[in-house]
Amino acid sequence: MSQYRVLIDANDEKGLVHKVSSVFYEHEMNILSNSEFVDKENNKFFMRSVVDGDIDALKLSGFLQELLPKSASVRVIEPKKKNIIIMATKEMHALGDILIRHEAGELEANILAVISNYNDLESLVSKFDIPYICISHDGLNRSEHESKIIECINSYENVDYIVLAKYMRILTPRFVETYEDKIINIHHSFLPAFIGANPYKQAYDRGVKIIGATAHFVNNNLDEGPIIAQEVIHVDHAYGWRDMQRSGRDVEKVVLSRALKLALEDRIFVYANKTVIF
Repeated sequence: MSQYRVLIDANDEKGLVHKVSSVFYEHEMNILSNSEFVDKENNKFFMRSVVDGDIDALKLSGFLQELLPKSASVRVIEPKKKNIIIMATKEMHALGDILIRHEAGELEANILAVISNYNDLESLVSKFDIPYICISHDGLNRSEHESKIIECINSYENVDYIVLAKYMRILTPRFVETYEDKIINIHHSFLPAFIGANPYKQAYDRGVKIIGATAHFVNNNLDEGPIIAQEVIHVDHAYGWRDMQRSGRDVEKVVLSRALKLALEDRIFVYANKTVIF
């Protein structure tokens, strides 16, 4: 007996849930969980079901596609560990959190490698027996540097996601388009108000009362891709900027790991630069 995650998005019309359920029933499939949502403003239907049965994934997808509108997207996914590559620069908090969760078996992932443009994090990654690949940008323009990274990533088969664990270089449109809807990034939530090398000092000087983090898919609008997860915490006058920075890093690592977990469990629909998450 096989288990599948069935993800459907389609133009909304009457009877869609009944049609999908009838396929499961006719082929003696057991529904383990089910979630659905209708975006009434855009007339879009989203549904995620977890089912098990004796039919193979390709046949199940075909039966569903026959009954649903022609424009419907149907994905039938067999749960298994996904392959990810992590990119980082010098900050270790987000990377370290993912490595620890992976070691503890909390993430449905195989970490194929960590790629960085510096050697600073090699000693951390080596503790987890994961390949660490330094691709320095010294002497290279942005396009040349990214070509080396793309070559490295493409040397691995079936990379599902690339996780930017505080990778501090702006990606070119070529890189983003190569891995569309596969790149997950984390940043502090002060953008666009406080930019530059020390946003927490700027926020402290401004007297902010909340700090937070946003995890999102990367697109060609800097830090404006579809949002996956966010979190905020409250601060007050007693916080110095370094206190705020420490608290902000705690939020960043939790939000990035949460977003990655949602992606690994096939809970995310990307639509109109937004996400529907079950």
